[in-house]
Amino acid sequence: MASTTVPHITVLGSLNMDLVAYVPHHPLPGETLTADAFATSPGGKGANQAVACAKLSRSRPESGPDVGETARVAMVGCVGADGHGAQLQSNLAGYGVDVSGVEARGGLTTGVAMIIVDKPTGENRIVLSPGANHALRPEDLSTLARLRPRRDGEKKKEKGEEEGAQKLPDLLIMQLEIPFDTVLAALAAARREGVDVLLNPAPARRLPDEAYAGLAHLVVNETEAAILGEVDERALDDEAGLEKVAEGFVKKGVHNVIITLGGRGVYYYRSEDGRRGLVPAEKAKVVDTTAAGDTFVGQYALDAVVAKKGGEAFDIEAAVRKANKAAAKTVEKAGAQDSIPWRDELE
Repeated sequence: MASTTVPHITVLGSLNMDLVAYVPHHPLPGETLTADAFATSPGGKGANQAVACAKLSRSRPESGPDVGETARVAMVGCVGADGHGAQLQSNLAGYGVDVSGVEARGGLTTGVAMIIVDKPTGENRIVLSPGANHALRPEDLSTLARLRPRRDGEKKKEKGEEEGAQKLPDLLIMQLEIPFDTVLAALAAARREGVDVLLNPAPARRLPDEAYAGLAHLVVNETEAAILGEVDERALDDEAGLEKVAEGFVKKGVHNVIITLGGRGVYYYRSEDGRRGLVPAEKAKVVDTTAAGDTFVGQYALDAVVAKKGGEAFDIEAAVRKANKAAAKTVEKAGAQDSIPWRDELE
């Protein structure tokens, strides 16, 4: 029987303040450039994905009465007890993200991302200073129950929940901008508790085989797929190569594999029914590619968790197409979280 409760998504990951310079071209070695513009805005892959889930699950506040959120979203991470940290938490909360799991620790600085955007192409280059993000240790995740989103001090069970049921997220989303052992510990805990995980392993590094066991969703770009799949990136130039790499992940235990390919589109492979294919990219006037991948993750995650919570079959191709559309909207605006569309902007 389908559940009547709204699904809960928790994002465990990084929170950074983005320092963005827009330049006429990416600087050459030893070259000094004068930026055409500069902006400071909330970011971090973890926070971006939380905002994407939150915004894409509800309509713009000014668009009129909302028909209701399709998911509740929580962020778990660490910032410094400084101005950047306070701004990051405030921004998340403003989009409807539960920030009770975001810790502000004294003596640490909030993570910073230095982003250089090539204005003619919208392509970016990023240098990370992780700061407090690397203070989030495995022992901080003593129970996955801590990772479930709450709203307005919620303590009692919700309608449709059984008395005494453990409060766990329906989907846990992670990246690799926090300590690797913390990610592995969360993966192991989720596996024990039967919680679905979407892993977006960026920045890319090879994973132990146990990380793939039972993994519900693996979302990688072309470079990440090559590193994790231990192949030359040229092996992904055609669908046969993409299928082979995706099959490798499936054999290790992944249920759904997504490989984003920029202008070439997105390749998907679903182990349950064997569906696979290449979905072409959406056309867009590119201004800034920052957060495009995070928007894709957010929209895809929403479709996956809503389908499972409602007891419906997951249409992976439809989810990829909708996520492509959301990402295309994002690249048409400058910035990270501000550029992510709301649900009604995709309708």
